Amino acid sequence: MSLAPFPRAASETGDPLLLTPGPLTTSRSVKEVMVHDWGSRDATFLKINKAVLERLPEIVNGAGTHVTVPMQGSGTFAVEAMLTSFVPASGKVLVLINGAYGHRAKRILDIAGRATVVHETPEDTPPDLAAVEAILAKDPAITHVFAVHCETTSGIRNPIEAIAALVARHRRRLLIDAMSAFGALPLDAAASPFDAVAASSNKCIEGVPGFGFVICRRDALAETKGNATTLVLDLHDQWQGFEKTGQFRFTPPIHVIVSFHQALEEFLAEGGVAGRGGRYAENGKVLIDGMRALGFETLLPDALQAPIIVTFHMPRDPAFVFQRFYDGLKERGFVIYPGKLTVADSFRIGCIGRLYPKDLHAALAAVRAVLADMGVATPLARAA
Repeated sequence: MSLAPFPRAASETGDPLLLTPGPLTTSRSVKEVMVHDWGSRDATFLKINKAVLERLPEIVNGAGTHVTVPMQGSGTFAVEAMLTSFVPASGKVLVLINGAYGHRAKRILDIAGRATVVHETPEDTPPDLAAVEAILAKDPAITHVFAVHCETTSGIRNPIEAIAALVARHRRRLLIDAMSAFGALPLDAAASPFDAVAASSNKCIEGVPGFGFVICRRDALAETKGNATTLVLDLHDQWQGFEKTGQFRFTPPIHVIVSFHQALEEFLAEGGVAGRGGRYAENGKVLIDGMRALGFETLLPDALQAPIIVTFHMPRDPAFVFQRFYDGLKERGFVIYPGKLTVADSFRIGCIGRLYPKDLHAALAAVRAVLADMGVATPLARAA
């Protein structure tokens, strides 16, 4: 424990506040439900799991048309399950890339032996929709399009509604990685049709890690039998198991699912996407306005910035050393994120999780204090 004389921020359980894109700070009640044990075949757990699976499609206006297929593991397990289950061996995917998670999807498809074509833009630039349309018009072999809703490499909000409309117009299938967006950014399955969207427990619903899920259009999922390249990531087989028995095929992450059920209850009590997304938007505004007042520059303009995680350019002051900055903030109770860009030297600060505007104001005070300790003048000097 730090013996520094300055105030130290902490969550309800005394832990540092995670200003990261997930895993993130969770409520005490989300943690506390995990102190119990349940049998994986017991009726009590099966009822909880069923409630989780039935509620998730409602968040994207997919009740009645879409089903949830859960997947043990991190969010990437869900993305790989989606890609390798929905894309047949004869399929071809147009992968829209403007960050690490688009590249990860491309690698998954390459390993699975699926044909791909790539449309890549810089990490601070959304897809060029005219170029995407030209690719689809030119190549009738493309069966699917993969897009990331919020690319956490930079925090950019990609135009998923426009992408969905374009894909539908060309009669192709859309697969979405909504890992960092689900529950905070609106997505409407009726207005923006997709075959599947992948997300996970430890993002904007504010659960703990270990549970991914894919919300699938039921009719499209029914067509995927035999596509999967692995046993454990076969969404069709997993779905059929639930249809027949209501149970996982293999051991589920029981404590994570029960915790996620509690997180969903809290998400709905906050007002769902509107309430949760509204709080994050307020957090983001406090963070961005405050950091800009200190002289930091955001990578993205406001029009492209999602209220999930914000990328800041490294200051040019030679007295600024990122590791000292990171360590100083952690001593004061705030954990931030290194940069992941190729276009700029940067770091990231998240505004999701069980955080409120008062927490972001406290984080800004900590930033000012750490900069002063490092001898970095504020506001930061601009390059000539």
